[in-house]
Amino acid sequence: MKNLFFLLFSIYTLSSFAQTISIKKSPLLIEAPAKSAGMSAERLAKIDAMCKEAIEKNEIPGAVVLVARNGKIIFYKAFGMADNESGKELKRDAIFRIASQTKAITSTAIMMLWEEGKFKLDDPISKYIPEFKNEQVLDTLYENGTYKTIPAKNPITIRHLLTHTSGIGYGAIDSDNRFKRIYKNAGITDLFTTENISIEESIKKLAKLPLHHNPGEKFTYSEGLDVLGYFIEIVSGMPLDQFYKTRIFDPLEMNDTRFYLPESKHNRLVSIQKKENGNWIKFPTTFYDPNYPVKGAQRFFSGGAGLSSTAKDYATFLQMYLNNGELNGIRLLSRTTVEFMMKNQIGNLRGDTGAYHGLAFEVIDEKGENMGSRNSKGTFGWGGYFNTQYFADPKENIIGIIMKQTQAANTDSTGWKFRQLVGQSIDD
Repeated sequence: MKNLFFLLFSIYTLSSFAQTISIKKSPLLIEAPAKSAGMSAERLAKIDAMCKEAIEKNEIPGAVVLVARNGKIIFYKAFGMADNESGKELKRDAIFRIASQTKAITSTAIMMLWEEGKFKLDDPISKYIPEFKNEQVLDTLYENGTYKTIPAKNPITIRHLLTHTSGIGYGAIDSDNRFKRIYKNAGITDLFTTENISIEESIKKLAKLPLHHNPGEKFTYSEGLDVLGYFIEIVSGMPLDQFYKTRIFDPLEMNDTRFYLPESKHNRLVSIQKKENGNWIKFPTTFYDPNYPVKGAQRFFSGGAGLSSTAKDYATFLQMYLNNGELNGIRLLSRTTVEFMMKNQIGNLRGDTGAYHGLAFEVIDEKGENMGSRNSKGTFGWGGYFNTQYFADPKENIIGIIMKQTQAANTDSTGWKFRQLVGQSIDD
C-alpha cells in the first residue's frame, strides 16, 4: 500500500509540475545552407581542413563537429575513426561519453525544481541529506591514512554545490593528492561506475569526508553535481534517469542522451582511445571502466559525469538556452531564470581569468572577449573529461560542438582552433 501511494504521489507531482507549453514556439534545429544563417561555407571549410590535419598528424583519432546559427545547423560532419583497432569509421550520429557536460543538464534539472518552489538556493544541503550536517574541513592527513579536521564555519548550500564552492573534492582527478587518497580509501565513486551501487550509497559516504575548505571560500572543481543528482531524486521523488528522460530529454527530443544505452545503440558508442607507440588503442580499465555505459549493473546515475549523448542532441539542449529556456513550444525554464543562471555567482573566486561561473556554465566576461578566441561576452560553455568541448554565443546566436573520445591526447589543439574557426566564418 505504501509503495502504491508513493507511485501515485510521484505521478501526481510529475503531472502537476511537468514542463509547460509556451506561448513562444521556436522550431527544432534543422539543417540549412550556411549562407541562410549569415555564415560563409568557404570559411567553414577551414574546419574540415583543421580536423583532417589533426587526424593526419595523429593528434586525434576522429571527431564529430557541429555548428549551428539562428536555429539552423550549418555544419555537421564526422571525421576519422570511432575505433582504430577495428577500423570502425566515425559517423555523425555517434554517441560519446560527455562526462562533465552532464553537469549543465543536472544544473538545469535543479533550476526547474527551484522554479517550482521546492527549495531555496541558499538552503543547507543537510536539510535534505542529513548526513551533511556538521561538515568538517581537512586540517592534517597522516601517513597511515587517518586525518585531523576542524569544523566548517558555515554549512554547504545548494548554491555552493552548483558553483563548485562547497569545498567537496573530486577523488581520483582531484588536484590535491590528499583527497585522492581519502576518497579512494572511502570507496567514493568518481565519474561513473559499472559496479552495483547507487548514487545514494556513494553520496552518503562522501558526506562523511572532510572538505578542502570552508563552503563559499574558494572555487574547487568537485563532485557537487553528483550530490545534487541524489538531491533531485529526493526532491522529485523519481530516479534521476527517469526525471531527466521525462522532464528534459523527451520534451526536447534528445533521444540519444541517456545514462545507459539500450542494446540497439551499443554499436554507435565511440571507443575511448589513447595513443601508444604512434597507434590509437582502446583505453584500459583504470579507476573507471571504459565499457560504461553498455555494461555493468547500470544503477549508478552520476549527475556530474554520467551521461552519453550525440553532437545534435547536445546542440538541441544548448539551443533551448539560446531561446531563453524554450524549444519547440515547450518551456523548461523561464527567460528570467536563464538570465539569472548566467550571472556571476562566485565573484572573483576563480581569479581574473576572463570567465566566471554561473549556475550551470562557465561564462565569458568582457576581459575574456577582449582576449580573443573565446567568442562574445556572455558566451557559455564547458567540456568533458574524454575530450569533448562546446560553447554557445547568445550575441551571435551560435552553437559550436566538437566531440572526441580520447585520454592523454596532449598534442590535441582542435578545441581552441575550433572556436576561432567558427568565429571567422560569420559573414553577415
